Amino acid sequence: MNRLVVVFLFVCTCSTLHAQNKDEQAIRRLLASQNEQWNKGNIEAFMKGYWESDSLLFVGKNGPTYGYRTTLENYRKSYPDTAAMGKLHFDILKTEPLAPDCYFVLGKWMLKRSIGNVQGHFTLLFKKKKGQWVIVADHSS
Repeated sequence: MNRLVVVFLFVCTCSTLHAQNKDEQAIRRLLASQNEQWNKGNIEAFMKGYWESDSLLFVGKNGPTYGYRTTLENYRKSYPDTAAMGKLHFDILKTEPLAPDCYFVLGKWMLKRSIGNVQGHFTLLFKKKKGQWVIVADHSS
């Protein structure tokens, strides 16, 4: 009987880890897609990784702002052309599930640009909305 309990717990643990790995892979694919779209100069496609909501939180050097449209407009102002956008590279330093529908991601971003390279770190809060992972909070510095 004890062996049966151990086997059951092992199977449950493996199933949970497998589900988390699939979610983490989906999040990493989303970030890779954002990276690719940024490097094509397509901010609108890059933004598809964000929650399209007035409740989207973005925290940058000027403090917190709310809303998908506001975030999009701030990106357009800060990066008006491909020279300003440069070539983006992400290094994911940590991914951690917080709940079945919530992930924390810590990383480093780098922009290689002819007008001068810039880099910083980010923390992202991902939530699963309507079956899709989206960024609901972004703190980039």
